[in-house]
Order: sequence, then structure tokens, then C-alpha cells
Amino acid sequence: MGWIGIADLGGGRFDPEGLGKQAGKTRNTLDPDALMPQGTLMLETRLSCCATPQTLLAFRGNPPLAGSFSLQMLPGGGIILIETHGDDLRHTTLPHDPDGRTDVLRLTYCWDVPGGWASLTLERPGTDLVQSVALAPPRPFPVRDIQSMIMDPRRREMHAEVDFIAVSRKTEPVGPMPGLSGSVPVATPKGNIFADRLRRGSIVQTADGAQVPVLQTVRRTVPARGSFRPVLIRAPYFNLRQDIVLAPQQRLVIGGSEVEYMFGKEAVLVPARHLVNGISTRFADGPDLITYHHIVLPGHEVILAAGCPVESLYLGRLRRKPEQLALSILAGADRSLLPEHPKPVWPVLKPFEAVTLAMHRAA
Repeated sequence: MGWIGIADLGGGRFDPEGLGKQAGKTRNTLDPDALMPQGTLMLETRLSCCATPQTLLAFRGNPPLAGSFSLQMLPGGGIILIETHGDDLRHTTLPHDPDGRTDVLRLTYCWDVPGGWASLTLERPGTDLVQSVALAPPRPFPVRDIQSMIMDPRRREMHAEVDFIAVSRKTEPVGPMPGLSGSVPVATPKGNIFADRLRRGSIVQTADGAQVPVLQTVRRTVPARGSFRPVLIRAPYFNLRQDIVLAPQQRLVIGGSEVEYMFGKEAVLVPARHLVNGISTRFADGPDLITYHHIVLPGHEVILAAGCPVESLYLGRLRRKPEQLALSILAGADRSLLPEHPKPVWPVLKPFEAVTLAMHRAA
């Protein structure tokens, strides 16, 4: 298990064996005095308009190294990473245009000392925006510094708009995100099969009855916080035969007369998070981590999850972007065998449109 620490303004949890360890099962434990040669520091925050730089996260390490690390947001756009190790000072700027919006922003800092690379990536969850900048060859983080950052609020500075920070001992992917919990049944010609049991070469059945081969299956374990917090969709709403759990950004296919009247389309795609109303949908509570699964099909298709139409994993033109592909959940896949999805199968509603539709359907 990669994730070892998670924290917010209310407190934190750190486990050198991994946050998702199973009871009675021993995992590879990190030595508090060791160095982490590779890993990921993730932070989610909400953009806010401010005339001065904002320190999103800053912490100073323990002696004898006593290094420091900080992430700052500039008022005109841009993220600055500053890292010190003794007399060695490094800083990198990741350009970003906030557009005056107050969207959620995810920052992911990955370092791999043996591989000689590090990267800082900015994402706006729920969109296709992925911006990355390569950094100078990194230095390892002391495990004790990571533990102090997570567990001791006196050793860190964290902005009030930061939703959570999390640390993994692995380099975590960025980009396309799977959206089905493992127990979601997916329609196939042989009946429903749980999402976590589908494999490359499996055949699934689309909403229009076509039989399509699975080109790739993906899975990712993430903190069950912020833009990853699972959404419970309740039956019999949305044609469901049973309750299912989806990632917030997983898009459902919504059709009907009101959709055609409001948007002039037979159907639209709506992220699950915009449908949360406390009745048909609500955010689910659970452990610190959750694992999401999904399938890559030749085209961007509508599949049936327990009877509910949802989208397959949308890749866009990822295969044309080798640098982004190398940082993604499909790193290592043969680019020539990956499909292109020029545009989504149905129009994707903007956040205000999705909220308006949800309110109209609830009325």
C-alpha cells in the first residue's frame, strides 16, 4: 500500500505500514530514521482571489538535515515550489491561470531519486486540465519529516482553504481517473460482472446493446477525501437495481424530456458529485482510502452499472502526449494500442448547468 499519511486542519493519521493495511497482515514498514527515495505529496485546495501570495503548505524538517518545503500560490496565477537542503535552495514555478474561478485545485509533487526525476502537477478535478513541470533531480525525504508534517501541526503551516494533504511512498499517477468502486456490477453478454473482475479482453455490453472488447482495465487507490470522496447512488433512482458507489468525477448519462428541453440534446453527461442531494445520492463515509476501477474501450461508450448508464473511461488524446502518458495510470502501456476519444459520447454539462438540472429534477 502506497499511502502512509493523510491530514487536514482537524488532525492527521500516519502509519509506516500503510493506511490501508489489513488487520493481522504485516507489510513493509518504513524505518522512522530512513529516507524515502521516492514518493508523492498531494494537496487539494480551493482557489480563492487574493492580492498577496498564499502559502498553501510549508514545513521544516528535523535536525540534523533540517530542510524545508513549501507550496505557494501567486495572486496572478502560478504555483511556486521551494525546497531547501542545507545551503541548497531549489524553486520551481508552475504557470496557472485562475480565470477568477473558485474551483478545487489538486497539486501533486512526485519524486524518484533512483530514477533521477521529479514533477509538480496541477489538476482541476472534473476537467481534463493537467499541467506538469519537470524539476531538478530530487533529494529523498526523511521519513521522520513526513511523519512530523502529518502528525504535528506545530511543524507545518497549512492554509485554511486546504482540504487535505496526503503522502504516498510511491509515485502516484495523475490524469484520467477511474470512477467505479470494485463492487459495481457492469453489464456483459454473460450477465453482470463486478468492475474489479473485468480484465483486458473481457466483453462488455453498451447501453445500445453493442458488444465491445475491453482494451485495458485500470485501478487506483486514493484518499477518500475531497475530490476523491465516494458518492453513494441509491436504487431505484437513475434506473439502478441496487445501490452503487462511484467516484465524484464519474459521469452519469442523464436523458429525458427535461434534458432535451433545457439543453437541446437527447442526453448529457453529469459528474456524480453534482447530483448529490441527500436523497437519491449522498457522499459516502468510510475508511481513509478507496480503490476505484474502470475500463478502457475502443470508443467512449455508455455502459450499464447495475442498470444505470455511465461513461467508460475517457482518454481524449492522451496517447499523443507522451509526457502526460508517462505520469498517468496508463504509464507503460503501448501508445499504439491505446484508443483516441476525440470527444465525449454526450455533451458534458458545466457545473452550473449540472446543478440547475439536478435542482429541476428534484423539484
